[in-house]
Amino acid sequence: PAFHAKYTPLLRLIQFLWWCYPILRNPNFSWYTDNDSGATPMGDDMRELKERIAREGRILGGGILKVDSFLNHQIDPALMTRVGQALARRLAFTQPTKVLTAETSGIAPALATAAALGLPVVFARKTPPLTMDHTIVREHAPSHTHAKLVELMVSTEYLRPDDRVLIVDDFLATAQTILALARLVAQVNARVVGIGTVIEKQFEHGRANASHLNVPIESLAVIASMDGGRIVFADDDSRD
Repeated sequence: PAFHAKYTPLLRLIQFLWWCYPILRNPNFSWYTDNDSGATPMGDDMRELKERIAREGRILGGGILKVDSFLNHQIDPALMTRVGQALARRLAFTQPTKVLTAETSGIAPALATAAALGLPVVFARKTPPLTMDHTIVREHAPSHTHAKLVELMVSTEYLRPDDRVLIVDDFLATAQTILALARLVAQVNARVVGIGTVIEKQFEHGRANASHLNVPIESLAVIASMDGGRIVFADDDSRD
């Protein structure tokens, strides 16, 4: 007991460094992100994302936000790299072994995050290809943008019981897709250790819906409201 008490601070430091190692070993990692105005400190690394949402995002009604110009149809690779680095910085401490997302819109941020962490990324398919010859686990989730129930499936060849899974998606809205991914993880007896999303629509209560998973949830841009055709971020001091 005395030995343990004496070396506890050192052991905690070693554990912290081990958590950070996947990011720090990545040659593309930087405490700064490049943009047109120069280097931006880590604490402000997603100011660019919010500016792009405010400038290019289109509110289509029914709680749908169109960000096709840089995320959901046309993808800005440089921005997505910074998104992945930001999510990796925030969630590396969960010590994931694999990143999981759903096709199609989740693939870009998931891939960028996995690259920053030095991990493989698995995406749940909506239709099985002929090459999926291992056992498949399946779940269903309602799609808000497609207005229908979609099936998600993953091969047990790539999602294993010893995996620590970080779920990454483009949006956190009602969390139905994320919860379906979590159920896929549970089916193979793996463990969800964290959730990361690019944009969170706070008013759709997805964070509360996923709270029973008891894992860290990180969103890079949190939208508090889209009332009256105006995008208001949760940290916008000018909101009423």
